[in-house]
Amino acid sequence: MSGRIPKHFIDDLLARVDIVELIDTYVPLKKAGVNYIARCPFHSEKTPSFSVNRGKQFFHCFGCGASGNAIGFLMDFNHLDFVEAVEDLATFAGVDVIRDAAETQLNAVSRDTVNDQYQLLEHVAAFYVHSLRTAEAGKKAVAYLKARSINDELAQRFMLGYASNEWQALANRFDRQILIQTGMLIEKDGKVYDRFRDRIMFPIRDKRGRITGFGGRVLDDSLPKYLNSPETAIFHKSKEVYGLYELLRKQGKPKRILIVEGYIDVIILAGYGIDYAVATLGTATSQAHLELLFRFAPELVFCFDGDNAGREAAWKAMEPAFGTVKDGRQIRIMLLPKEHDPDSLVRTEGADKFTERVGRSQALSDYFFSTLTHDLNINELEGRSQLINKAKPYLDKLSPGVFKEMMFAQLNQLTRAGVLDVSADSATLRQQPQRRSERKDGIVPLPRRIAALLVQYPELIATVEHKEILWEEMEFPGVDLFKLIFTDIKEKKPANTAVLMELYRGQPQAKAVNYLAALNLFVDGQELDLTAVASEFKDAFEKLMDQAKKKAEFRALMAKAGKG
Repeated sequence: MSGRIPKHFIDDLLARVDIVELIDTYVPLKKAGVNYIARCPFHSEKTPSFSVNRGKQFFHCFGCGASGNAIGFLMDFNHLDFVEAVEDLATFAGVDVIRDAAETQLNAVSRDTVNDQYQLLEHVAAFYVHSLRTAEAGKKAVAYLKARSINDELAQRFMLGYASNEWQALANRFDRQILIQTGMLIEKDGKVYDRFRDRIMFPIRDKRGRITGFGGRVLDDSLPKYLNSPETAIFHKSKEVYGLYELLRKQGKPKRILIVEGYIDVIILAGYGIDYAVATLGTATSQAHLELLFRFAPELVFCFDGDNAGREAAWKAMEPAFGTVKDGRQIRIMLLPKEHDPDSLVRTEGADKFTERVGRSQALSDYFFSTLTHDLNINELEGRSQLINKAKPYLDKLSPGVFKEMMFAQLNQLTRAGVLDVSADSATLRQQPQRRSERKDGIVPLPRRIAALLVQYPELIATVEHKEILWEEMEFPGVDLFKLIFTDIKEKKPANTAVLMELYRGQPQAKAVNYLAALNLFVDGQELDLTAVASEFKDAFEKLMDQAKKKAEFRALMAKAGKG
């Protein structure tokens, strides 16, 4: 599954796929001149500002700035990582993903095994759903769910089921070896038996909707109340959350995500229209959980019960929280009244008041400092010293940026220290000058226009690649990027803009290259034919080279004058 995907395969895939056909399967496109347009799927808008160009195999939104190639679209729209997006794009193109030769055979076996596991768990989940709805023993599970206000619509949305009180209900129906691999069977002394018995079953789905494991709850007060699948090749409790797939089906780009402690809490809140909640899988919130959730929402709200256990859990969440929060991300803490959990509170107060509580939840910074100072007397030197010693290890985990500086500034203010320096690699509070995309008169500077033409039409390199270029005589903002783009296109011959953009994925130059790809170079957005574009590019490039040549001649004359 994790074998390296060769670069040539990714380039060939991008050259093979038509981005217009791909995006049209997700967002209906309409032709408008040389482009195709739609309302942007990445932000709310009334008029279309989302544009797709077939020639460049590139999309760009003039409203929110989202842009990229086919891989980037799948990553953003379906919330996939890079490898998952390549795999989905290959499926769309009807080709198999190629892996490095040394790993191909191993990966083929691994993929087949994993696919068998996913497929089996789908069948198991369907079996549990059938048992809940048809088995005589499932009636008590239905009664329990109704008593918890979980109706048929919610049960279907979350694919709830029932595991009968049989020792080999699964073992007698499905492949035993795969059941063991997925943790659904326990093997002991040469015998096997079902892990889950007489429990309501909660399928745990990853963000792509694949069932990776299960949680099971007893119908009485026996222990353990909840039981989860063990760690397997496809199930990792520290990396998955319950309810994320269901949440994303309702909201592709949620404003915030509420993190609660129980599966039932997620379902009950959804029943009240609060369908942006997820739950950790019976384990403490990890940094991997938060990184996963921050891919979908800029704000996470921890919701903990108001009892001592809930308060302890809230403080334990501080370590992973400080490891993930940075500029552009926000974490808030919501501690419930002592006698309530999310389920009971939303029943008591209703959805509107519960939502108001979410909005009033405490900012991470306020919660952090108020909790630390609660039992300290910061009017005394000793108390302030203890505050520094307790706070600094957490603040050191923050990524460099304005938020980190402000947290240290708050610590300095509370302790009256004035001596705590943020690490040298942190960003400063000074505003960086914004790079102008164009001059005030609307004319794109010559070097930027040439670079944009190259990015948008990589084939133009053929008209100038044999020219002698005086790089050392070129002095203008962005000359290093210009040289890098020119050299990469000359050496790697990308088939189109989409393939070129892929060269810079994850690199510091990616944002600038995306900007050049989206830069409007033509009047009213009406592109010229390629012959006219090539002629303009050649003339502009020769003008730039002439400027460099004159600068070299001037320097030579100045050198002679110095000697004479």
